[in-house]
Amino acid sequence: MCGRFVVAGAATDLVEMFDIDIVAIDLPGPSFNVAPTDQVSIILDTIPRDATDDDEPVRRLESARWGLVPPWSKDLKSGVTAINARIETAAEKPTFASAVKKRRAIVPATGYYEWTTINGVKTPHFIHMPEGELLVFAGLYDWWRDPTPALDSPAKWILSTAILTRGATGALAGIHDRMPVFLSPGLLDEWLDPHTEGSPELLEEISAGGADVAEFIEFHEVDRGVGNVRNSGPSLVKPLNAQ
Repeated sequence: MCGRFVVAGAATDLVEMFDIDIVAIDLPGPSFNVAPTDQVSIILDTIPRDATDDDEPVRRLESARWGLVPPWSKDLKSGVTAINARIETAAEKPTFASAVKKRRAIVPATGYYEWTTINGVKTPHFIHMPEGELLVFAGLYDWWRDPTPALDSPAKWILSTAILTRGATGALAGIHDRMPVFLSPGLLDEWLDPHTEGSPELLEEISAGGADVAEFIEFHEVDRGVGNVRNSGPSLVKPLNAQ
């Protein structure tokens, strides 16, 4: 699973890296302890309303609430338990099925935290690429309309997201039985393409690609202070024996 992650760089750094066309004005800043319901930066491709079938999608960098809230939800509370979506069953779950078909995103991250429990003691680890390269999580997104907006504002649409997970492989399996689906660069455009309908075959393809990326992942123990969502800062990702 993925319950906390790190975004060390500025969201605007993603513009050139991912060839972004439209940048939202409310992007969240860097955080070394992103928690459920926080705002996170996501990338998605959309088709303009007046576009033809031959037009290229528009790539957007947006701010989304972490924890997917489907359009039919009565309130935002459902998103608290929908921060992750199991790739094996996402296409069948009412919360995620529609998003799998046509609302897919990526969630860029510097790394994420996972905990092991031995003899009742929980130890956090920071999981990352060897040289600090960006990790790209496969994600889903959806829009939810607030039925009770503030009196001084119009009806508000809330964008939310979930991170896909799969069974952990290699060394990561020794920390937790689940891991985020790491999106390999060669599959990024296909995953985001709104012209492509999500299918079991597409999910299998990106899941397999994620296992390939996981072979390069490294991790180390970090201070248990990361367990408190109020804590942030670069010290959280330092190896425990270096602090």
